[in-house]
Amino acid sequence: MNETKEAVGQADQFEQAEVIQVVATPQSTARVHREHRTTIGECRVDNPRMRCTDVNVFYDDKQAINNVSLDIGENEIIAMIGPSGCGKSTFLRCLNRMNDTIDGCRVIGEILMGEENINDPRIDVVPLRASVGMVFQKPNPFPKSIWENVAFGPKIHGLYDHKSELEEIIVTSLQRAGLWDEVKDRLDQPGTGLSGGQQQRLCIARTIAVEPEVILMDEPCSALDPISTAKVEELMMELEEQFSICIVTHSMQQAARVSRRTAYFHLGDLIEVGETEQIFRNPQHQLTEDYITGRFG
Repeated sequence: MNETKEAVGQADQFEQAEVIQVVATPQSTARVHREHRTTIGECRVDNPRMRCTDVNVFYDDKQAINNVSLDIGENEIIAMIGPSGCGKSTFLRCLNRMNDTIDGCRVIGEILMGEENINDPRIDVVPLRASVGMVFQKPNPFPKSIWENVAFGPKIHGLYDHKSELEEIIVTSLQRAGLWDEVKDRLDQPGTGLSGGQQQRLCIARTIAVEPEVILMDEPCSALDPISTAKVEELMMELEEQFSICIVTHSMQQAARVSRRTAYFHLGDLIEVGETEQIFRNPQHQLTEDYITGRFG
């Protein structure tokens, strides 16, 4: 048994070392100069869940996002990477209009979900934020029981007719979040009493309980230990079968492990987007190469 654990540990270390080598080995193929700011790569996909066109974000007179166009595909994980302050989290918050809560913030451009532009002032943000759920950097369970944390969304949105249906939603959501076996005997206990990793998975269960189309994750593992991080990453890859997931991460290793596509942001510009393996092994823009190889960021 110990030998098996040791072997698994060595395999995990080898996989991590391989990823680090991918993102740290200088490339010689980047061809687009640093000063070029038009996005390199294919921003569009054949089956978009959301389609963003010429999105600009301003904080009062300061522009934080510059003409970003990007599709969020169905049943994919797309990672958004870049140095601090590059605009990736600001862009992520555009996707469910969380920027509306920030004084002085203006969002210009078209973000289509189906045929609707979510930036239309007539759009009700409450159902929008059910369709485009958010998992934050720090786990934020409500000061309620584990049961009530997951039940909150279905109750607010009227997603059940009978108590048995609510019970099924809660159990299914906790199972899909990989948390049911750990909490099934203490559902009446406070969600805040769980470990950090369990709290984050509880927040994910709370998010998926209302059956969103898209899940936004803003550095969901930055406050977690490596074991909890591995569990959340495994969960993300399982959820990809039912949801579109956008993750902002400072960990290039994490982006390489979990995402199908990667978008690199720099000073408010979307510099390059493409298949994750291509971005890390063969970036086409000099700024992307500089960041991935550690020259800055």
